[in-house]
Amino acid sequence: MSKHDTPIDTHPADVHRRRLLQRAAAGLTGAALGGALGPLGPFASVAAHAQSASNRLRIGYQKYGNFVVLKARGTLEKRLASQGVTVQWLEFPAGPQLLEGLNAGAVDVGTVGETPPIFAQAGGVDFVYIGSEPSAPQGEAIVVPHDSPIRSVAQLRGKKVALNKGSNVHFLLVQALQKAGLAYTDIQPVYLTPADARAAFVRGSVDAWVIWDPYLATIERQGNARTLAYGDGLVRNTQYYVAARKFAAAQPQVLHTLLKEVNGIDGWAHDNIPEVAALLSPLVGLDTATLEVALKRTGYGVQPITDATLAYQQQIADTFSALKLIPGKLTVADARWKTG
Repeated sequence: MSKHDTPIDTHPADVHRRRLLQRAAAGLTGAALGGALGPLGPFASVAAHAQSASNRLRIGYQKYGNFVVLKARGTLEKRLASQGVTVQWLEFPAGPQLLEGLNAGAVDVGTVGETPPIFAQAGGVDFVYIGSEPSAPQGEAIVVPHDSPIRSVAQLRGKKVALNKGSNVHFLLVQALQKAGLAYTDIQPVYLTPADARAAFVRGSVDAWVIWDPYLATIERQGNARTLAYGDGLVRNTQYYVAARKFAAAQPQVLHTLLKEVNGIDGWAHDNIPEVAALLSPLVGLDTATLEVALKRTGYGVQPITDATLAYQQQIADTFSALKLIPGKLTVADARWKTG
């Protein structure tokens, strides 16, 4: 969530963790461009300590979504206790940073959008896709200030567009520009985290913002934004479950248990959106009405990784490779989970 929307943690451990994540985020951006992630950096001591704990599942999550609901309900801990496994939750500001944590050995499994895994794989992160959620194309969009003279994507030529580099909305922007007859080089991309992008958007430092829920629902409901294009007809906006390859090979049963529990939470959430909104509200610092808007645009239910899934991801990889935003060609199927 944006720092404008959530309470600020003041506990020393929380402050220290936030600083580590911020440093890791900076490391990922440079590494993705260079073709390989750098050393473990701030995660080194965490990784070294955690590698000896084979009876622990470390889950990377973002401050919104089904993992937050799963964490709040505590059902996974009960299920895994019978396998002698404890659960540790690690919060990340976005998918790219979460995958950096996985690369550093500090995370075993996490959930991210469709584009972060492409940048991560290109950067040498050794992970596998273990499942996905149904597509949710209305959960992300390109927005402009409500009083902006820009009325179409085509009018973004020469304009400053804010986005989180390597996030799911990066592919949405590329696709929307192409449909409007523009090249990526026709705009001025401004790479910012959601919190910084929101600040820039509000003060008018950028002309447009490409963003996902619940940030999207927040800016829409506050009346500060007008939507130029949702993901419909452009992208799927799929959420993926990813795991460190070594962990997936060593602990497949733990992952199967996790996915089964997530699927159960998804089924409950789909049928109880007001209750989910009420559960999430104090955790993410947003009102229930805003959360209900975002939750109604979310996909529910864990799905297996299929050939069609990988083909779609390959399309994203080829797109970014052609734009030279990732180094060289990428074979997405190399990150497929082989469960035996």
